[in-house]
Amino acid sequence: MKLFKTTLSKLSLLLLFITGPAMFVHGNTESSNETLGTASAAGYHTADLIRNIIHYRIAAMPLYANNSAEMTKVQAEKEAARLKMVARRAEMAAAQKAELRMVISQASVIYNDMELQDSGLSQKAFEYGMIGYYKLRKKGLLQRTDVLSICDFSQSSSSRRMYVIDIHSHKLLYRTYVAHGINSGEEYANSFSNRPESCKSSLGFYVTRKTYTGVNGLSLRIEGLDKGFNDHANERNIVIHGASYVSLRILHKYGVMGTTFGCPAVPEEMSSLIIPAVKNGTCFFIYYPSKKYLTQSTVLNG
Repeated sequence: MKLFKTTLSKLSLLLLFITGPAMFVHGNTESSNETLGTASAAGYHTADLIRNIIHYRIAAMPLYANNSAEMTKVQAEKEAARLKMVARRAEMAAAQKAELRMVISQASVIYNDMELQDSGLSQKAFEYGMIGYYKLRKKGLLQRTDVLSICDFSQSSSSRRMYVIDIHSHKLLYRTYVAHGINSGEEYANSFSNRPESCKSSLGFYVTRKTYTGVNGLSLRIEGLDKGFNDHANERNIVIHGASYVSLRILHKYGVMGTTFGCPAVPEEMSSLIIPAVKNGTCFFIYYPSKKYLTQSTVLNG
C-alpha cells in the first residue's frame, strides 16, 4: 500500500509537469477542465511549446547576425572616414609648413639682395611682412601686388623706419619717418590698441584704399585686416597723411618726433610721393615684436 501511494504521487507530479505549461499559457488554474480542453484542442502541449521556443530562437539568429554585420560595416565606414580626415588634415598641415618655409626662404633672398639690413629694417619684420603679404595675395585681398610697405615700430621714431618696397623688382622705393600714436609711447612705441579714442597705434596688416583731401591735405584710407588688432581702423579714422610735426626740425628742437592720435603720419614733403605709390589695394604692415600679436594675428596664423 505504501508503495502504491508513492507511485501514485510520482504519477501525479509527472502529470502536473506535463499539463502545467499549457495551463500557464492561458492564465488558468489546474482545476479548470474547460480550459484544459481548449488548450488541448489548440495544440498547446509542452512539447509544442518547447519546439516553438527553439524555432523562434533559431529563426531570430540570422536577424541578429545581419544587424551585427550591418553595425560593424557602418562603424568601419565611420572609422575609415575619420582616418581619411586625419590624414587630410596632416597633409594640409605639412603643405602649409612647406609653403611657410618657401615664403621665409624667398624673404631671406630678397632681404639680402636688397641689403635691407643696412637700412635698419629688422629681418623678422620683413619676414613677417612677406608672410602676411603672401597670404593676403593668395586670398585675393590685394588689388595691387607690386608694393609692400612696412612700418618697423621696433625702431625709434627718430629713425626712418617706414619702408616702401617694390616686391617685383626688389627695389626700395622710399624710406622715411613715420609717427606713432601719442599713447603708444614717446621715442619708442611699445603699447598698442584697437580701441576707439585710445590714441594708440594698431599693429597688423592693412590694405590701402582710396585717397581724399582732408584737414591734413592728401590722405589715404587704410582698412585693418587683423581682427582684434586693427579692424577698427575705419571707425577710428586711422589714415596715412602728411604732418608738419613729423620732421627733422621737430626732432632737433624737441629731441623726439611728433606723435598722432594713432595715424601713421609721414613728413609733409613725402606724403605726395608715398601716398600715390601705395594707394588702391597694396599691403601695409605695422610691425612690433609683440608675442601676443605674432601668435594671435588672424592674417599671419589664418
